[in-house]
Amino acid sequence: MEVLNSRLILRPRDWQRSLRFYRDVLGLAVSREFPGGTVFFLGQGFLEISGTGGPGPSPDQVLWLQVRDVRAEFERLRGRGVTVLAEPARQPWGLDEGWVADPDGMRIVLVEIPADHPIRTDSRDPAPE
Repeated sequence: MEVLNSRLILRPRDWQRSLRFYRDVLGLAVSREFPGGTVFFLGQGFLEISGTGGPGPSPDQVLWLQVRDVRAEFERLRGRGVTVLAEPARQPWGLDEGWVADPDGMRIVLVEIPADHPIRTDSRDPAPE
């Protein structure tokens, strides 16, 4: 399979409320809009908010967002009244993670990758001289 594009689609209970949350509170940039839906940029992916959903997301669903400074984002979001589920902390796997929720209870993990984390290490063999 050759994947050319991808996106996560959320069906919120209140589309306008979720639109305001993702656009105005989180501050995600809009990729495109269509009647009854908005697509946001998520770094190398997309998030679509469209339609109307049921009672809320499964606890097994999580939106993972890498940010430059997780603590600064938490202070900003806390000031905007966002529900905090877990304060930012260094995890055993070495990432700094904090958890918030959208208006429907969708869990969102904000992740900062420390400068010395293996994800940032170039594991290629050095070029021959």
